[in-house]
Amino acid sequence: MIKGPEKYLFFWVLPFSAWISVTGFGYWTYATLILSFGIIPIIEFLFPVQEQNLSAEAEKKERKNLVYDYLLYVIPFIHWGILALFMIRLTTDSLEIWELVGRISAAGLMCGVAGINVAHELGHRSSKFDQFLAQWLLLSSFYQHFFIEHNKGHHRYVATPEDPSSARYREWIFTFWGRAVYMGYRSAWKIQLLELRVDGKSFFSINNLMLKFQIVQLVWAICVILLFPLHVAWAYFAAALMGILLLETVNYIEHYGLRREKRTANVYEKTRPWHSWNSNHILGRLLLFELSRHSDHHYAPQRKYQILKHHENAPQMPTGYPGMMLLSLLPPLFFAVMDRTAKKFGIKLDKA
Repeated sequence: MIKGPEKYLFFWVLPFSAWISVTGFGYWTYATLILSFGIIPIIEFLFPVQEQNLSAEAEKKERKNLVYDYLLYVIPFIHWGILALFMIRLTTDSLEIWELVGRISAAGLMCGVAGINVAHELGHRSSKFDQFLAQWLLLSSFYQHFFIEHNKGHHRYVATPEDPSSARYREWIFTFWGRAVYMGYRSAWKIQLLELRVDGKSFFSINNLMLKFQIVQLVWAICVILLFPLHVAWAYFAAALMGILLLETVNYIEHYGLRREKRTANVYEKTRPWHSWNSNHILGRLLLFELSRHSDHHYAPQRKYQILKHHENAPQMPTGYPGMMLLSLLPPLFFAVMDRTAKKFGIKLDKA
């Protein structure tokens, strides 16, 4: 395996394929979709996982290497550039419906992977600059409330019934999507209003991030409608929705059926590596900036992506994220595979 920051240059196959898709015609419009849910899943299924962790000395060195940060900082500009190209080309190009669907899928994958996923990494950081970039990326999918709910809601209540993003045992993904989106948005408002009340701030205070997010997202939606033909605006909104559903599908496979025990009426056990599903399949790790090492991410949320660890006691997905996402769309088969995998790792899925 390639060592150092350069291995994450693999991510660039996504915007490159998206560029081909949003400027191409015919089958080329599906280049990004075929790469993400065709080529990568096959490779990950056939090739062995990479479980090695950095040594303590190497981890200390890599933590301080700013190149890992710079690799993330350029992505918002590339992401918004691809989306702008997507909308401009739709304005001028004459396409068949099936070609339009291909282009939307490419823009949607950019929204989910380059947009929300990179925002997830940056949103965990304390730097105001990093947090600004995270919010800017989330704007592309009209999902800025994720910045609040994920950090202050999901990480607190993960693997409990209180968490909208933790899938229940035998819950179909299609119903999970609706529950996660609605309850996640509601949770973000609840968290924000509680903070304002505790701090003695007004609803119309500058500290009300949720109110800011609604205004910014509304203004951006109006700009899209005014600047582009209606069919282009609808295509962009469809891509944004796809980005949201990609995120929630990832949440679904990361936490399906896992539960933390309740110690007292209001207190759950501490989050441990076995409270999230993990994947060490290398292409997904590189494409998603180690998101798939999710067990360690929840165990140590402030740990940067380049030093996330493999835990022997964390349940491992049978294949990488793209393959598991496809599998989740076939609920009976997904349930059977996850039941068998959980049993293999000695994990008891919550059937309550």
